[in-house]
Amino acid sequence: MSHLNKPLIDHRIYTIALRKMPEFVEVFNRLAMPLLLETLGHPVGFYTSLVGPQNQFIHLWAYDDLADYERRCKARDSHPDFPAYLAASGHLITAQETRLIKAIGMPAWPSL
Repeated sequence: MSHLNKPLIDHRIYTIALRKMPEFVEVFNRLAMPLLLETLGHPVGFYTSLVGPQNQFIHLWAYDDLADYERRCKARDSHPDFPAYLAASGHLITAQETRLIKAIGMPAWPSL
């Protein structure tokens, strides 16, 4: 099933210390992504803030339901490489928000 068909999205926002985004992205790619791909699967996408609050790194992950989310998060949190990522990134992250958002049915809109 494609992540586009999964109704539950984990919407994470990390606020990164001023002028530390390049260092955070390097640490994230090197230490977090291998274990996240193994435990969470492929992400919906990664974004940085352009307008509004600055220095934010946003990532989205799709799940079938709350049980799927809990199972995969438990796998991530118990992965033997996860503590190394947490230790390497802790000084770079100043705040974190985690939201679970769910899809709603919307009517098909005609092309304009």
